[in-house]
Order: sequence, then structure tokens, then C-alpha cells
Amino acid sequence: MKAVTRSRYGGPELISISKLPAPTIQNDDILVRVAYTTVNRTDCAHLTGEPKINRLVTGIVKPTKLILGTDFSGEIVETGKAVRNFTSGDRIFGFKDTGFASMAEYLVCKATDPILQIPENIDFSIAAASLEGSHYALNFLNKVRLKPGQTALVNGGSGAIGSALLQFLKNYQVETITTGPASQVENLKNLGASEVIDYKRADFSQISEKFDFVFDAVGKSRFKTCKNLLKKNGIYMSSETGPGMENLWLSFRSIFAQGQKVRFPFPKDINGSLRIMAELLKKEQFSPLLDRSFPIDDAEQAFQYVASGQKNGNVLLQISADGFRS
Repeated sequence: MKAVTRSRYGGPELISISKLPAPTIQNDDILVRVAYTTVNRTDCAHLTGEPKINRLVTGIVKPTKLILGTDFSGEIVETGKAVRNFTSGDRIFGFKDTGFASMAEYLVCKATDPILQIPENIDFSIAAASLEGSHYALNFLNKVRLKPGQTALVNGGSGAIGSALLQFLKNYQVETITTGPASQVENLKNLGASEVIDYKRADFSQISEKFDFVFDAVGKSRFKTCKNLLKKNGIYMSSETGPGMENLWLSFRSIFAQGQKVRFPFPKDINGSLRIMAELLKKEQFSPLLDRSFPIDDAEQAFQYVASGQKNGNVLLQISADGFRS
């Protein structure tokens, strides 16, 4: 089978398209033929080993998994004798931040892994693009209490996390302003933004409005430069730990503080996120922002594009030649 591999930490130039034996399964395993994955921020961290704290999970000296990939959509080919809740032919999708080794024509997972059946009305490409960014966006919202009429600023609304976050905030009737490229203004307004600030022309931290929440979905800002955007009891959250991991210790300090607070969206409960996304997709209440799709043979170029910071929404990697006709 074809697989996207690397043997050490570094940039996209270390990626190879390898021919490997197809995996075999044990009694409690599931064999999946993969249709799509995305190339996302988590994948890039697994590739580079940066920030280095991630190596506690991916391998201290070198990667523990040869094959890249954290999310997928595909079809079950075979199940072990002990598997009861899935069967051959089931269309499933899944995400695991520690890595699924999913950038391969076949993968093996457990029934207890964060996987779920894809709603019948959703194709493989949409399913794959509704996982990683959506999970992290949901973990922003799990840390706050949202009410209709509240206000939020989302930095990076055109990314995978930000574009999902805009839709979730719209569902809660939160009035939202976001930053993004001028080329994406119409898309971002359709997703839920009432106003889009062109990040190439204006510094969002200098606007005069005050917000209940500032959500940095790209991790480019700092609390000290965003305090002036917050209301008296406003909350700042970033997807990154920040310089010197300041967002972590500021969030701990905020537990005992009055007024403005910092909270950190520690990602957890992937299974819960999958259930939410499956329900939203089924009800057609979520639509992932898609940028482009690369074939598996162009995985290096896909990683280079994502690492460039130019992507809007989700970048797909088509693993099967036909994407199961997605």
C-alpha cells in the first residue's frame, strides 16, 4: 500500500511516499480503507516535532509512528471477531491527536478509538474536513458559557479552527467579528461573521469595540495586546500556549483573579466532539470550509502549502484514487 512516511523530525522535504505491506488485524481490530485525510496543524506538529512538548506524545528523539496522519474518512474492509459495533462496509470517520497513521491506503484501529459512522447524507471529503479543526473549536466553547447577544472577536476566522468556531458561535446567536484575508470576506460572513477585518491592512488589537470573548484561533496574539478589546469580565483564549507557555500559567492565575481572564482550551473528549459533529452534519447545520485537495503522491506539496500559512479552511489529502467517488 502507499503511505506518507518520515523517519525523523523536520520539514516537508523529509516526506516520502512509501510502498508498505497492507496491515493485518487482530481479534479486536478494524481494517479501514482510507478515502481522505486532511493536512492540518496537528499533522504539521507531528512532522516537525515542534513545539517540543508534543514529543512527549509523538516520540522524544524520533517519531514513534512511521506513517503520518491524525484524521480520516473511509470504509471498513474487515473487522476482528471480537468487534461488535462495527461491520464491513460501514463508512466511518475519526480523529486522534496522538496520530492514527491515517495517511495510507489502509489503517488499523480499535472499536474503542475515536471513530464514528458517517451520516448517510455526508460524503467522504466533507466528513474528513469536519474533524480536527472542529474538535479544537468545540474545546474553546467548552470553557465558557455562551448566551445570545454576547459578542466575540475571532482572530483567524479563515482557518480550520476559526471557520468552525464562527459557525458554532452563530448557532449560539453570538455577534462575531473576525479577521481574515480580503478574498474570504463573503465566505466568512456566510459562516457567521458580521464583519471581517482584513488582517493585512489593519491590526485587530487596535479597534475600539469591546467584546465578551476574544478567541485567537491561530495563536498569533497575546493577552497583553488584547486586554483593551475585552469587557470588564471578558475572557481571552488562544489555540497556542504562547511565548514561554504564558497562556497556561495566565489561565491558572485567572482562577483566583477578578475581572478579565485567560482560559486555555485544553483539548479533550474527542469522542464527544465526534458525536456533536456527526449530529450537526446529519442536520446540515455545519459545512466545513474547504481550500483544496491534493492527491497522496503530492503530500509533500500539501504540507508545504499548509505550513506556508496561506490556507483557508481545510486542505484535503485524497488517499484513494477516486475518493470513493466523494
